Amino acid sequence: MTAREKPPLPVLDDFPVKASDTIRYGDTDKLGHVNNAVFSTFLETGRTRLLWGGAAAVAPEHASFVLARLVLDYRAEMLWPGEALIGTGVLSVGNSSMTLSQAIFQGERCTATAETVLVLFDLVTRRPLPLPEESLSRLASLKMRRPG
Repeated sequence: MTAREKPPLPVLDDFPVKASDTIRYGDTDKLGHVNNAVFSTFLETGRTRLLWGGAAAVAPEHASFVLARLVLDYRAEMLWPGEALIGTGVLSVGNSSMTLSQAIFQGERCTATAETVLVLFDLVTRRPLPLPEESLSRLASLKMRRPG
């Protein structure tokens, strides 16, 4: 690929975790498409499915994940009525954080891509917390099928 060529957009099957959300009429703006701020809410739906949607939660009881970084690229408009499909997968794991690849789709069209960093946060000390072995094992099973 040359410097001028863009990498192909992801497809939903690239992601190990899939979620959906209904596009509400109230999600639209004056231009008739889904407002840009709603895209972040759709991404949150995908993250919560990854973190709490499996057999076991990724975070231990006394901790939670906090959003440290979100880079969001809009690829196409979304229209009401419809359904937002959200793909989420793990790109990398650090000592107390993880980087996720996410994308939003309407039908088969990719409407947004995102890179999200979450930090494990101790609810008592209010400080970052190292990821426990159980979390690392679960996150390994949620790695991207194709680099995001």
